[in-house]
Amino acid sequence: MTVASKKHVAIYVRVSSQTQDTRSQEAELRRWAASQDAEIVWYRDKASGKTMDRPGWQKLWADVEAGRVSRIVVWRLDRLGRTASGLSQLFDALVARRIGLLSLRDSIDLQTAAGRLMANVLASVAVYENEVRSERIRAGQAAARARGTRWGGSPRGRRLSVTEEQVCTIKRLRADGERITAIARATGLSRPTIYSVLREKQVAG
Repeated sequence: MTVASKKHVAIYVRVSSQTQDTRSQEAELRRWAASQDAEIVWYRDKASGKTMDRPGWQKLWADVEAGRVSRIVVWRLDRLGRTASGLSQLFDALVARRIGLLSLRDSIDLQTAAGRLMANVLASVAVYENEVRSERIRAGQAAARARGTRWGGSPRGRRLSVTEEQVCTIKRLRADGERITAIARATGLSRPTIYSVLREKQVAG
């Protein structure tokens, strides 16, 4: 008789670029994990959500196929991916394998019909939000060009004047997971200036 391998709960964390960190996601996930009795295994990626071909995710899915995973836990559904079709296929695969999925921020339970419906709705919303962010960036670029902003940043050692509107835009886009380069283009500011604003935000916070 073959002894079934012990299953664990997989916590998956993802950010879009190497310059981002996972601390904002991990705080809530660690609090949740501390209340659980099951074995917890963490999987991490720094990669775009537009594809499922990511090292951390591939390792997690290999464990799923090997029957080692009982449940997948994420901070938000968009950490799994940013395409509605990809997420829908994933939901179907998890349901077929009877593997649970928990999104802390979205309160999703794939074991119920209502949960599956909500998961697919939220997947579509995640795609919509991603498209809106892209539109904001393009609009910011157009506005910067209209103001005569020249790409390439400010002279070394000198920080450009930053408006309150630009600061708010930087914070919002960064919270949405945008890369520094994209934020710089959207606001018309240099990358060093963006980093400076974010550092000041951390100190003030």
